[in-house]
Amino acid sequence: MGEQQERRNAMLEELVSQTADQLNEQDQELRQHMEAKFMQIHKDYEKLSFAAGILQKDSQQKQKEITTLFQSLEKLQKEKANEQDVMAAMDTKADKAALGSKVDYSQFEENMEEVDEKMQELQSQISGQEEHWNKMQRQFSDAIEDKLDRLELKVFRKHLEDSWSRNMEELENRLLRESAAGIKK
Repeated sequence: MGEQQERRNAMLEELVSQTADQLNEQDQELRQHMEAKFMQIHKDYEKLSFAAGILQKDSQQKQKEITTLFQSLEKLQKEKANEQDVMAAMDTKADKAALGSKVDYSQFEENMEEVDEKMQELQSQISGQEEHWNKMQRQFSDAIEDKLDRLELKVFRKHLEDSWSRNMEELENRLLRESAAGIKK
């Protein structure tokens, strides 16, 4: 009976040891899997940060172009006002042929049409960028949700979402300030 009990105890110890080894292997695999997921999320975050930087630089360039267009528009409006003054002076003074070469109304209209076309192109480009930015944000949010569904990573997920929201608000505020500054000029 004692020998049987010793065999049972030995078998039980062997079973407990095997189960513990299996659990350790599963824990190791799970840890490695989670580390790989974290590294992938980190790489994705870096890619998105880089893309956001590029979009921000592109937006700044577009803002400069808009500012230049507004300056051109102001210049053209001043030229139009000057043309009206010149026309009044022509009626009272100078040779109309000599003054006709100074400012041509049809040329002004063509320039205004070009400015209008460029403004519309820029507006469509900016709205296209905004759509692209929103698409990237949705993809990033979807990727985070897909990759961070585990209970252990909720804190990290919350941190990333807060950081993302804060960066988006800062970018939108900066774009609004730059846009407002460009319009005021």
